[in-house]
Amino acid sequence: MALAGNIAKVTRLGSYIGRSRRLIFNRIQRRGIAACIDPSVGLSDEQKEFQKVAFDFAANEMAPHMAEWDEKEMFPVETMRKAAQLGFGGIYVQPDVGGSGLSRLDTSVIFEALSTGCVSTTAYISIHNMCAWMIDTFGNPEQREKYCPELCSMDKFASYCLTEPGSGSDAASLMTTARLEGDHYILNGSKAFISGGGDTDVYVIMCRTGGKGAKGISCLVVEKGTSGLSFGKKEKKVGWNSQPTRAVILEDCAVPVTNRLGKEGQGFNIAMKGLNGGRINIASCSLGAAHASVQLARDHLTVRKQFGEALSNNQFLQFKLAEMATRLVASRLLVRQAAVALQEGRPDAVALCSMAKLFATDECFQICNQALQMHGGYGYLKDYAVQQFVRDCRVHQILEGTNEVMRMIIARSLLTDS
Repeated sequence: MALAGNIAKVTRLGSYIGRSRRLIFNRIQRRGIAACIDPSVGLSDEQKEFQKVAFDFAANEMAPHMAEWDEKEMFPVETMRKAAQLGFGGIYVQPDVGGSGLSRLDTSVIFEALSTGCVSTTAYISIHNMCAWMIDTFGNPEQREKYCPELCSMDKFASYCLTEPGSGSDAASLMTTARLEGDHYILNGSKAFISGGGDTDVYVIMCRTGGKGAKGISCLVVEKGTSGLSFGKKEKKVGWNSQPTRAVILEDCAVPVTNRLGKEGQGFNIAMKGLNGGRINIASCSLGAAHASVQLARDHLTVRKQFGEALSNNQFLQFKLAEMATRLVASRLLVRQAAVALQEGRPDAVALCSMAKLFATDECFQICNQALQMHGGYGYLKDYAVQQFVRDCRVHQILEGTNEVMRMIIARSLLTDS
């Protein structure tokens, strides 16, 4: 369902407006967003509307449940389906198959706003969007019609399957095989650290149909319930607990040739194109965590007293807060520049996406960590949201390509571009 047609639905959520975005975690009455870190600056009127929808949804439907989802490791299916009713299930999927047809910049704005309500849940939504986009972009008309509408509505959920136990950063060395037998591929192998694994319905799997290296990799869509598809135990994680993570195991799993996206040998290219957008998405989730943490730290400094006066009067802490705000705005600008470059198909897009992911996830984690430090002992209590932002955004420096790999990509671009 197109997002532009859903703005009015926010009005029906209006009974929640006015509730503190973090009331469940903090007994602090939050003030408005400071102008110098306002994430709506520079956006069009339409983008501001999308952003408001996302902020309101984060405040009303996600933030009040964020701690519970984390503690009980709940996959909030119904909440995500509510998000899909607002157009967040296929944000940059084409409208003819149920998507919102928005730009990469629009998408970044939305994911940043949603992450102020729950980073972990938003990060899964971003992965789901990436899978839907891959099918929309590289699938044939029959595949697009079969999968995209139910993914955009989140009647079905998707998982991205690239990483293996023996191939993380070196994704081109993956070992999962797909042997052609008649009109089916027979898959054998396993995938590791799969977000949504076991609870989702559609698995976009990279597998080896040819020889060694990237050119031997193809992309197949495997549906839950397929014979030979099973899952490992649910992983116990530091953060990202509102989305299950399991190994995806393939044992003589027969998948129709008609489920292949693109041509044989095109899989690695499809995977990397998906990840370019995924890096912007995950960086945007880090922006949301950092934005919320800056505001939580500011509010805590104004109410907490030590040595007879508010912490906000301490110049050292003022300077730290100023640095946090500066890092947040700098990260946001870089992420949005990369989003525009990717949307326009510019030659610098891959390097900028890598820069954005590297810089924003590093800086935003430091912002969240400093915000926790400013809370003192309270920051280490699970009654306070700041500790969850720290735990949930830490993994962003690892997934979608580690930040060490981002440095390699950027360096390669610098050394090979004329």
